[in-house]
Amino acid sequence: MSTDIHGHLASGFEPVAEAFKENFSERGELGAGFTLIRDGEILVDIHAGHSDRKGEQPWTAETIVPVFSTGKAITALVVAWLVDQERLDYDAPVAEVWPEFAQAGKGEVTLAQALSHQAGLPGYPEEMEPSDWFDRELMESRFAAMAPMWPLGEGSGYHPISYGVIADAVVRRADAKGRTVGAILREEICGPRGIDFHIGVPESEHERAAEHVLPPRPPHLGSMTLEKSAAFLKPWSSPGRRGTAAWRSAELPAANGHGTATAIARLMAPFATQGRLDDAAFVSSAVIEAAMKERVHGPDRVLPFDLSFAAGVMINRESGAFGPEPKAVGHYGFGGSCGFADPERGVSGAYVMNRQMDVLVGDARAKALIEAAYRCL
Repeated sequence: MSTDIHGHLASGFEPVAEAFKENFSERGELGAGFTLIRDGEILVDIHAGHSDRKGEQPWTAETIVPVFSTGKAITALVVAWLVDQERLDYDAPVAEVWPEFAQAGKGEVTLAQALSHQAGLPGYPEEMEPSDWFDRELMESRFAAMAPMWPLGEGSGYHPISYGVIADAVVRRADAKGRTVGAILREEICGPRGIDFHIGVPESEHERAAEHVLPPRPPHLGSMTLEKSAAFLKPWSSPGRRGTAAWRSAELPAANGHGTATAIARLMAPFATQGRLDDAAFVSSAVIEAAMKERVHGPDRVLPFDLSFAAGVMINRESGAFGPEPKAVGHYGFGGSCGFADPERGVSGAYVMNRQMDVLVGDARAKALIEAAYRCL
């Protein structure tokens, strides 16, 4: 069965559409979108397939989809906005704005170290209810009091959900109005520009959200450790027991951002264009440079890879996860979604889908699209 592709494709980018079709015919795609932007110009903005598990509802330009950890890069952009306003400082201790965080020897952990997964808080090791993640104050108090699971300066250990707890706690205390990451996105970044990305989806928009198909098997994490168990394998490691509607409505900045590929590609653009958003000044080039500066590199304690982290985004280096440019940054989300930005070419892009695969970083469908796009640039 042929796949009908909808949307916009600039002349010369036909190979991207061919790769998109192959994702459906050869890689099990159900519904998906892909967008590529260069210096404010949308070169590719395509979608196809179905938004529901039964394959009855078409995926449209208005379909939004949860992108899990891809949203960490968007949270990093919110933090950069506050750094640009001099409300936050990447090199200052988290405890300067959140004094309680200094407990249990965490007083020297800087904002950049926390955003680059070095704080030693990959998950909460003590038994709790999965629904506790929806209680912002409770989880902040737990992570503020928790002792790090490894000493500061001894590498990264991916923080799948706690990244968002820490980032939101810092953002709320630094923002002049005490707003959450999701509220700043709505009021300052996405809302005024009509960017269709949400951390905390209004109930009126739930019908537009695609249904996910879970991966065929759990991702491979390598040899088990206490850090990996806390991050991923405890019954309470991820938010649960509240239902899909409550999950969509909650603000979980590390895990439940919803949006379109176009929205994510637009929000990744400042990382590619020295701080410009929709071809207008957004944050300074100096702040974006600091946001993209490598903060740690090496074997991660939670994910089974050598990883390079900046302040909330992954750095490509030689991985090829975000194309051929080593300086490119971005983030993958559980199941395969990703957003990326290439500062050497002024290019940003995003891939979203609803059939999840068991690859943690570098999903074959995303890489096929990114590689095809680079051949066309």
